[in-house]
Amino acid sequence: MTPTDPARTLRVEHRHGGVLVMTMQRPERRNAVDQPLADAIDAAMHRLEHEDGLRVGVLTGDGGYFSAGTDLTLEASPTTPDGGEYGFVRRSRTRPLIAAVEGFALGGGMEMVLACDLVVAAEDAVLGLPETLRGVVANCGALFRAPERLGPQVAMELLLTGSRLAAPRAHALGLVNRLAPPGAALDTALELATEVCGASPDAVAATLRAAFASRTRREADEWELTERAAAEAAASPDRAEGIAAFFAKRTPRWAHPGT
Repeated sequence: MTPTDPARTLRVEHRHGGVLVMTMQRPERRNAVDQPLADAIDAAMHRLEHEDGLRVGVLTGDGGYFSAGTDLTLEASPTTPDGGEYGFVRRSRTRPLIAAVEGFALGGGMEMVLACDLVVAAEDAVLGLPETLRGVVANCGALFRAPERLGPQVAMELLLTGSRLAAPRAHALGLVNRLAPPGAALDTALELATEVCGASPDAVAATLRAAFASRTRREADEWELTERAAAEAAASPDRAEGIAAFFAKRTPRWAHPGT
């Protein structure tokens, strides 16, 4: 089995009751997303949307982590034609997606959480947006989705300082729907998925279709502004320094520390 085999990067299971569980499997990289994993997520999301008998998706991670976001060995976040970043961040859906978070969801991992419809997190889980500490910009939706979900002040603190958000506080702020005991995020997410499956499939689809239509209109300009900010950060020498410092486990030496 090769490293690019989708079965290695993402385990996909059709559970009883119409739930599709997608488990990211790159624990050696803390489930950071490379192109093969993004492609596998894209294929699983297509299956969720179109396969008869499926009602709800659950996205989680293996090895005690949700995801560290983009694999920093890449020049940019991996995308797919239908799903955008990570294979689903810009995808419109009519079947709900639940994030089941253990460990941490950092950077693009938190942006993946923000792209889900419902969120379950273990009580000891941690979320965060450390991009500015790496000399880059959160470019997969957090610049506008985090303020919407968390409130502008909390979101700006995360975005500007790279500080982390404990799951209980994320629950109090409304980002996390349900807290679970450590190790039980998936089980709790499956319970929530069962509740969703008890609702009318047509009504759920109509609700999501309307919600995504509204989001698409509202976010069009926001994506353009995000891409502009990401390009500006990419042109700075701080990007290379931030990533090098991360891998070397040292404090970055920014090009213009006094500005």
